[in-house]
Amino acid sequence: MIFDKLEQIWKAKDLRNSILFVLGMLVIFRLAAHIPVPGVNAVALKNLFASNQFLGLMNLFSGGGMENFSIVMMGVGPYITSSIIFQLLGMIIPSVEEMQKEESGRQKINMWTRWATVPLAVLQSYGMITLLRKGSAGILGNVTPFDFALMILTITAGSIFLMWIGELITEKKVGNGISLLIFAGIVASLPTTVQQIATTFDMSQLLMLIGFVAIAVITVVGVVIINEGQRNVPVQYARQVRGNRTFGGTSTHLPLRVNMAGVIPIIFAISVVLFPSMVAQFLIHAKTAWIASAASNVITLFNNQLFYGIVYFVLVFAFTYFYTEVIFHPAQIAENLQKQGGFIPGIRPGKPTSDYLAYTTHKIILAGALFLGLIAVLPLLMKYFTGMQAFAVGGTSLLIVVSVVIETVKQVEAQMTMREYDGI
Repeated sequence: MIFDKLEQIWKAKDLRNSILFVLGMLVIFRLAAHIPVPGVNAVALKNLFASNQFLGLMNLFSGGGMENFSIVMMGVGPYITSSIIFQLLGMIIPSVEEMQKEESGRQKINMWTRWATVPLAVLQSYGMITLLRKGSAGILGNVTPFDFALMILTITAGSIFLMWIGELITEKKVGNGISLLIFAGIVASLPTTVQQIATTFDMSQLLMLIGFVAIAVITVVGVVIINEGQRNVPVQYARQVRGNRTFGGTSTHLPLRVNMAGVIPIIFAISVVLFPSMVAQFLIHAKTAWIASAASNVITLFNNQLFYGIVYFVLVFAFTYFYTEVIFHPAQIAENLQKQGGFIPGIRPGKPTSDYLAYTTHKIILAGALFLGLIAVLPLLMKYFTGMQAFAVGGTSLLIVVSVVIETVKQVEAQMTMREYDGI
């Protein structure tokens, strides 16, 4: 069955060319991720990333380019940050919310998102270079102001280059370009992880390794169930008579997904949980004693795995509800249903429908929020019980990989279905 599908995809010339184009772009991205910015001590840099959980999480979303101090070390992070900002502005500014409802408005917001990515990339690259310079001695040598400015310019250009590649991939309609870039960075790290495990493996670790594989399989199954899980709310459309013709009278359903927010809450939570430590790294060498002492205490506090795990879990849980509120509008859905003559059986149209949808959503999102929180802290739990660091970002990585694969497969199947209809 799988081979038949692959054969059908290969025979569809335009779809085959689209997939080959996407693969080519991903290869270019991986090549760029291995081109380092000049003047970096690669050994000291890898040692720092191996010993720092926070930098490991940031490296995940850079697609693995950060640990090489590559020209694309910031990955698509600035673009993601810019997108999130404009999504949040839609909640605050009514004019932006109206623009998000129209195609021309969305195009204008996309243009603003691209422009905002540039200053964000400059700020993030400046902060990361400064953090790495202060975080560990020997990573960067004597950096002149000109060299510093050149590094920022190079890394900013790398982020814009990845944003462009991501949009080119998205246009081919075989997956989301930004998600696929992150996916490629995660998958590219698998051979190194397997090699490390094979090099240090002995028979006493066999049961532990089997346990890791079993947990990974269970996690993948859980991700699929949560991603695909939905509550179907029945919707009935009233029968309307116009002249001699009858319209409506049909029954359908409104799907409410268990995980509407996807992986965005984890990205939000990582940004928030990393912020205090990053600021503290800048202030730890401050001349004022109490500032330096406070910065040192903050770093010590967030290095405590129990405190870090609790804060991380709570943030992911809270952001799941928050982001669902951003993207899901019960009042708007209730209004649209009422305009189209639809209603939920047993619920009055208008505000009662809106309240019912909000209540139902909050109940089913509870499972999604708990699952995302558990996935986020899974690496910490694994490290606590086994003492192994091999799967430092395993839960989040699996969530992203499985989500991207599901999304890509659905888009490819949609393309194949369209071709079947064209043939008819």
